[in-house]
Amino acid sequence: MTTRDEDILDFDFFGEDEPPSWDEPSERPPGPPRDRPPRPPRRRIRPPGNLTPLLRLIALISLAILIVVLLVVWVEGCATDRKRDRYSDYMTEVGGVGNRSARLGQDLATTLTTPALKLEDLDAKLGGYVQSAENQVEQAEAIDAPGALHNAHEGAIEALVYRANGLQGLKTAFQETADAAESSVAGEQLAAQMDRLLASDVIWADSFEARADEVISSEEVVGLESPTSEFVTADEITTPESLAAIWQRIQGASDGGTPAGLHGSGISYVRVLPSGRDLNPNEETEILVTDQLAFEVGVEDTGDSQEVQIVVTLTIPKDTGPIVKKQTIPLIDPGETTAVRFDIGSEIPPFGEQVSVKVDVDPVPGETNTANNTFEYPVIFSL
Repeated sequence: MTTRDEDILDFDFFGEDEPPSWDEPSERPPGPPRDRPPRPPRRRIRPPGNLTPLLRLIALISLAILIVVLLVVWVEGCATDRKRDRYSDYMTEVGGVGNRSARLGQDLATTLTTPALKLEDLDAKLGGYVQSAENQVEQAEAIDAPGALHNAHEGAIEALVYRANGLQGLKTAFQETADAAESSVAGEQLAAQMDRLLASDVIWADSFEARADEVISSEEVVGLESPTSEFVTADEITTPESLAAIWQRIQGASDGGTPAGLHGSGISYVRVLPSGRDLNPNEETEILVTDQLAFEVGVEDTGDSQEVQIVVTLTIPKDTGPIVKKQTIPLIDPGETTAVRFDIGSEIPPFGEQVSVKVDVDPVPGETNTANNTFEYPVIFSL
């Protein structure tokens, strides 16, 4: 037989393959069929794991962030409180010096307007004022100002130095003009020293207050204001004319009494406010009572000499006790009229019946004619 014949005879007669064994799995052909693409590998889906540790981690991180934020806020708040406390302590200290300096200015005005003041008494008082002013400069220099307020603090010190120098200048000027022949010359010399005191108020306001307020605003320190300090509050003692009259009055008192010349004061008018109606001693006036009710009294220097410390009294009779108001005019130059105001406020005058509002101006030393120092005005108060 040929080889071909053997191949023909070598076949399964029944055309069936041997059945697979149940014990062993049939082997898979090594590769995929040629007529379809290979399958992609299947992703293995795992069941979700336990999320509790992750949630705990997130919670811990959030808590840590919250603690850091709160800590930062607390630290900033403490720093802000410390800054405000330091600024507040400084303002209290420098404000105390400023207040004492302002009171010194008031004492000076009172002294210069004291009746029958003699030169030797004035010199002693001015010496005490100079010492007090110099002490206030030293007190201000000893204050530890916050760094940002250094320039403003230098302004406060400068203002206090001007006040000390101005007071010393006034003391010297009164001594040097003791034998002057003309009061106008003395007035000019005194006014030059008074200008230093006026300048001190400007320096305090511009070089201290304004600068300090700018720093307070830029540093965002809330609830603080720079303190004020006004040394000269009476304009009547600042001009050469008024100072010449003061010098003349003091010279006259030093010579042994009231200065020569005509002396007098009198009531120029009495006006009801806010209506603005003038009272007439010979005519009844109806007055509407409001919470703004007040009386304005104009007092005139009717002589040819300067008058000081003029006391004005207003009296309204009442069954339960009279309403009495007093005001003191520091100084009036000859021919001038100065107004004083009496606020009635919550004090209720009698209603529906005629009463007399009485105004008195105390006579000044050397005054002989007092006919115009007292007037009574018939009025009816109504609602």
